[in-house]
Amino acid sequence: MDDRILTLIGILLALFLGALDQTIVATALPRIVQDLQGLERYAWVATSYMVASTVLVPIYGKLADMYSRKSIELAAIAVFLVGSLLCAISGEFGPIPLIGDGMNQLIIFRAIQGIGGAGLFSMAFIVIADLFPPAVRGKYQGYVSAVFGLSSVIGPWVGGLLTDYGSDIIPGIAGWRWVFYVNIPIGALALWFIIAKMPPLPPRGTRQTFDYWSATLLIVGLIPLMIGLQLDKNLYPWESPLVLGLLGGGSLCLILFYRRSLRIESPILNLRLFQNRVFSTSNAASFLLGAAFMGIIVFLPLFMVNVIGVSSTKAGASMVPLSLGMVIGSVTGGQVVSRVGNYKYILLCGIAVMAVGVLFLSQMTPTTTFASVLLYMALCGIGMGPTLPLFPLAIQNSVPVQNMGQATSANQFFRQIGSVIGTALMGALLASALSGTTLPAPSALAEGVPEAITAQGTAQPATTADHTRQRQAQLLKQAVEEQDQTTRQQLLDDPALPESLKIELQNGRITASTIDEVLSNLAMEPNQRAGQSQDTMKQTFAQAITSNYYYLLFIVLLAWLVTWFVPQLPLRKTNAPPPVTEI
Repeated sequence: MDDRILTLIGILLALFLGALDQTIVATALPRIVQDLQGLERYAWVATSYMVASTVLVPIYGKLADMYSRKSIELAAIAVFLVGSLLCAISGEFGPIPLIGDGMNQLIIFRAIQGIGGAGLFSMAFIVIADLFPPAVRGKYQGYVSAVFGLSSVIGPWVGGLLTDYGSDIIPGIAGWRWVFYVNIPIGALALWFIIAKMPPLPPRGTRQTFDYWSATLLIVGLIPLMIGLQLDKNLYPWESPLVLGLLGGGSLCLILFYRRSLRIESPILNLRLFQNRVFSTSNAASFLLGAAFMGIIVFLPLFMVNVIGVSSTKAGASMVPLSLGMVIGSVTGGQVVSRVGNYKYILLCGIAVMAVGVLFLSQMTPTTTFASVLLYMALCGIGMGPTLPLFPLAIQNSVPVQNMGQATSANQFFRQIGSVIGTALMGALLASALSGTTLPAPSALAEGVPEAITAQGTAQPATTADHTRQRQAQLLKQAVEEQDQTTRQQLLDDPALPESLKIELQNGRITASTIDEVLSNLAMEPNQRAGQSQDTMKQTFAQAITSNYYYLLFIVLLAWLVTWFVPQLPLRKTNAPPPVTEI
C-alpha cells in the first residue's frame, strides 16, 4: 500500500483519538464528578480542554511552517497521551500539593490533553495538504470530517459502556478511568503508522523564526476572553467586574498582538494573508457557520426535553442524524469536488441545505414529532458536512506553500472561536427571553438535580415545573409580605402563573393572613392546574428556543452570502505555488 495512504490512516487515527475523547468524556462526566466530589466545578472540565485546544491552534500552525510536520504531529500525540494518562489517575493518590484534590487535577490534566488535542486537529488538514495536491485533496479531507461525525455517534455509547462496565476489566479501577486509558492503545497504533510510514515533510520556503512575544500576547489574550464568554452569566452577568475585566484584558492583549504582528517579519499569523480574498472570505464564513452549528447542538436538547418531553437519552439520540448527515455531506462533497474541481458551488449548495434545516427548526412547536426533528437535524448535518473539508481546501489552494500551516490552522481557529462566541451570545438571548418568567434560565434548569444536569445539560419537564412552582411561591410571599410592587408585576406578567392566582393577586385577595394557605395550595397544585402550567411552560420554552433558531437562520444566510464572494480558483494538480489570478 502507498505510504501516503498509510500515513493518512495514522493521521486519521490520531484525529479519531482526539474527537472520540471529547464525546466519551462528556458521557462519563456524571460518574466522574460523583467520584471526585466536584459537581460545582463540573463545567471547568470541559472549559479547560476547550480553551487549551482552541488557543494553541494558531501556534501549531506556525510551528508546522517552521519544523518537520512529522515531528509536530508526533509531539502533539505524545502530549495528548500524557494528558490522558494523567487524567486517568486523577485523584487516585489523593490531593497533590499546589494542585489540590482529584477534581482540580482532572481540570488541569484536561488542559494538558487540550494542548495535544489542538495539534491533532490542526495538523490533520496540514499533513493531508502536503501528501495530496488540491485537485484530489478534497476527497481525503472529507474523511477528516467523517471521523468527527463517526466519533460523535459511537463516542457516547463507548463512554457509557466503559463507565458502567469498565471496572470489570481490572477490579479496583473505576470504570470512568478507562475512558482515558482507552486512548493509550489507539494512540500507540497511530504513533506506529506515523513513525514507520510518514515522511518527514520538512517546511518549505525560507526559514522562519518563532516570535515568543507574539505567542505570549495571543495566549494571554485568548484565555481570559474565552473564559469570560464561557462563565455562567446567571452567576457572573455580562456587566459584572469579573466578566468585564476578563473581556477587556483579553481584548487589550489581542490588540497588542495585532500591532506587534504588523511590525515583525515572522508573525504567528501572517496578517497579509487577509489580503487574499479566498482566505478572508472563507474564514469569515467559517466563523459564522461555527456559531450557527454550535447553536443548533446546544439548544436542541433543551427543546427536546423541556418542550417535546422526551427523556435525556432520547434527546441525545436526536443528535445522531446530525452526525451521520455530516459524514455523508463531507465525504460526498470531497468526492464531488475532486471530480468537478469546483468547490464554491458545492459550498453554496451545502449551506443552502443547512439553511433549510435551520428554517424547519425555527418552526418547531410543542406538537412537533420526534421523527420530524430527526429529519431537520439530518438536513443540517448534510448541509454542514461539505463546509468542513472544502473551506480549508479553498484556502490551501490559494496561499503560498510557506504559509500553509498558518493558513490552514487559521480556518480551524476561526471556526472554533465562532462556536464560542455564538454559544455565549445565543445563550444570553435565550436567558433574556426567559427572564420575564419564573422559568429557570438554561444554566439553572437542573439546579440541585445532578442527574438531570449530567444527562444532557437540562432538566426533565416535571423537575422544571417543580422549580417553577417553588420560584413562584418565593415571589408571591415577597410580593405580599413586603408589598413589593415590582415583584407583584413580575408575577402578573408571568405566563406560567395560573390565571386564578393572577386574578386573586390583582384584586388584593391574597393577604398576609391568607398567604400561607395560598402557598400550600400552590405546592399541592391540582392535576388540571399542573397540566395547564406545563402547557404554558412548554409554549414559553418553545417560543424562546425557536426564536434563537430564527437568529441562527440569519447567521447561516449571512454565511451563504459571504461564501458567494469566495473566489473560485482552479484546483492545482501539484503542490507547486498557487496561481495568482482569479476566475
